[in-house]
Amino acid sequence: MLLSDFYDIRDLQNLVEWITDPLDGRAAYVVAALLGCLGILAFVGTTSIINIWIERRVIARMQARLGPNRVGPFGLLQPLADAIKLIQKEVMVPRSGDRIIFLLAPALVFIPPMFTFGVIPWGENMTYVNVNVGVLFLIAFTSVTTVLIFMAAWASNNKYALFGAMRVIAMLVSYEVPLVLAAIGPVIFAGSMSLQDIVLFQQENYVFLILLQPLAFVILFLAATAEINRSPFDLAEAESEIVAGYLTEFSGMKWGLFYAVELVNALTASAVVATLFLGGWWLYGAEEWIPGWMIMIGKIYLFYFVFMWFRGTLPRLRMDQLMAFAWKYLLPLALLNIAIAGLQVTLWLRYDWPAEIVLPIFAAINIGLIGLIALSYGRLLGRSMAEAPRRARMGTELGQIYRAPV
Repeated sequence: MLLSDFYDIRDLQNLVEWITDPLDGRAAYVVAALLGCLGILAFVGTTSIINIWIERRVIARMQARLGPNRVGPFGLLQPLADAIKLIQKEVMVPRSGDRIIFLLAPALVFIPPMFTFGVIPWGENMTYVNVNVGVLFLIAFTSVTTVLIFMAAWASNNKYALFGAMRVIAMLVSYEVPLVLAAIGPVIFAGSMSLQDIVLFQQENYVFLILLQPLAFVILFLAATAEINRSPFDLAEAESEIVAGYLTEFSGMKWGLFYAVELVNALTASAVVATLFLGGWWLYGAEEWIPGWMIMIGKIYLFYFVFMWFRGTLPRLRMDQLMAFAWKYLLPLALLNIAIAGLQVTLWLRYDWPAEIVLPIFAAINIGLIGLIALSYGRLLGRSMAEAPRRARMGTELGQIYRAPV
């Protein structure tokens, strides 16, 4: 009995139907929409608090530190203590800034991630809005955050804030192009821009798109890292160069909201990557026993850990290195990936080859290609293959007196 009850609510759709069944059509639609909004708000709000503790503890572990461990058991209450501290701080508005925009920007910057989570499929019947152009919707709304950041910097009327905002705009212009081109790869294979259809393609063919499109995965993940201003691409708030960037004039909970949005954007990027390349809520039949939304959360935190790994280990790039990496490397590779994906899908459809035979071949070709690209990139940077240790020659390498032969 308990197993059947668990099976009935594993995608939460039956729970919504049970609540809305006694209502008429319009009221049921409104109540279902409110339940979806509350669910997104609860998930984003809860994870924002938890992720602060997780990120600080994980990075501390990577850097041989303890991290927060005083407030509450294992430091679990430290994010709440920080939030209370920020709420109590005074919010300073620059005298020469635009007060209304300055106060509105931290609140408005939360809107794009909320809309983004609305089109992410959390289960077979767990999509708040199943848009048939979901990929295009995601690309459009994730770019709005940059406009709001620039608005906050403009309202500050601070030169360092404007420098940081200009860097955000430069990163958006540079990395949006390879990001969009990389997202086309899964769309070509699935034949649809709907996120649910992309997940169903992976389920029907029993393969993750990360195997068929490894190059697109790497490009999209790196471009998304730059767009959400995470290390090593966090030049918009480089403390050693421009104080705190666009956050220079913000204090108290206004600053806290921007910090929380950065974590939410990392969670959003993880959800998008998990949906496009790792099957979303599908996991080789495990979704029949484990709720799909639990599988999806597990995959999201897998990629979120990689974001934390980047932050804890990689140094910050220079601005010229950041721009060169986008235009010289990611953009040509994204164009190459589209050409290869288009050729492979065209051959597959034209000759009607069975998917269970042709898809593993495509995966082997694409994985070999990304290995070749990584090897070529290493040689381009001047790094040769690992060599066996070689015995030093005393006369020329260890510095003792050397006498030329007579």
